[in-house]
Amino acid sequence: MSSNPSHSPAPLPAGRLRLVILALSLGAFAIGTTEFASMGLLPQIADSLEVSISQAGMLISLYALGVVVGAPLVTIAAVRIPRARLLVLLIGLIGAGNLLSALAPDFTVLAAARFLAGLPHGAYFGVASLVAARLSPVGRRARSVSLVMLGLTIATMLGVPASTALGQSIGWRSAYVIVVVIAAASTLAVWRLVPEPEGTGAAASIRGELRALRRAQVWFGLGIGSIGFGGMFAVYSYIGEIVPGVMGLGERAVPIALFVFGIGMTAGNLLAGRLADRSIYGTIFLGLAGMMLSLAVFALVAHQAIAGMVLLLAIAVTSQLMGPSLQLFLLDASPDAPSLAAALHHSALNIGNSLGAALGAAVLAAGWGLVAPAWTGVVLAILGLGIAGWSYLVHRRQEARDEAVTASVEVSASS
Repeated sequence: MSSNPSHSPAPLPAGRLRLVILALSLGAFAIGTTEFASMGLLPQIADSLEVSISQAGMLISLYALGVVVGAPLVTIAAVRIPRARLLVLLIGLIGAGNLLSALAPDFTVLAAARFLAGLPHGAYFGVASLVAARLSPVGRRARSVSLVMLGLTIATMLGVPASTALGQSIGWRSAYVIVVVIAAASTLAVWRLVPEPEGTGAAASIRGELRALRRAQVWFGLGIGSIGFGGMFAVYSYIGEIVPGVMGLGERAVPIALFVFGIGMTAGNLLAGRLADRSIYGTIFLGLAGMMLSLAVFALVAHQAIAGMVLLLAIAVTSQLMGPSLQLFLLDASPDAPSLAAALHHSALNIGNSLGAALGAAVLAAGWGLVAPAWTGVVLAILGLGIAGWSYLVHRRQEARDEAVTASVEVSASS
């Protein structure tokens, strides 16, 4: 797939572009922190609100459901709002959802707040990626998108552990208060620093954005994200059980494993930006194949602690190669209706999250052992490779038809 946009507005100067990306990535940091912070605080939430751990676990599912539902609905509802103004609104809504979470008097209100906090998630990343790509030089679009998403991966490495530790020390509500503060800072930064890109304004319409759903390559991209990306989540969801149960380390090593995974995700995200500017398809294939091999080797050597940690790092790096590359893939797959396609990327990732976790739970419940989720991830990565290969064949056939039509027109014109 070409990495050139259908229309290329004048890029920002490098210094101004860095400030824009910093503002956008700060919002991504807030989202990444709130998305995962609940996971480490479920016991405290359950005790405080007098519910079971399984009931408290619904908060994670409700946030993910908000992302899946909100990505298309919020994007379509806000289609006529200028993109820069919409970003301010979206990150403000994320702050409001977390403020409601911090103030929730009971579990029912907290559950509703987590769902509402998830609604702007996909739309924010979709619009932020579109804005970053449109304001960047053609050869640096993927790098700009990856730097926006870097806020999300840094959150898994720093924001989530910090907010979890604070929540365990002074109360779970403080974790959501931290997100409110970060979201407020991001809202101010986006409002002051992010200009409105050319080609994203008033001509947009609901019908125009829905055209994205008529394009086969958009569905291919969503399939790769929903299934292929699920391979990583099949293992990531059960690190808490795998580290002590397979790698032979104590429970205190689980945060270390999560930190290692966060480092890998951050490195993979940065690497993806550079590689995808050269070849989007190549980066997607590399990520899926690398994840498949890393998961398979992990399943074979995870009982050796050092080797297991190295392979967790490899799984994180290779899986994250797909994040920015798939985001740019979807932007290019629907150039005249990019906002919905880009937002749906995050619906797909959350479907992958749920699918990987659910299949991992199924093989564990079947008694196949703690390495079974890794083999499940291998299967999902292979399926993702199959979808990517099919997409590439369709793309090449379309390119061949376009070249034939162009050649025919040139011959007719010369004669």
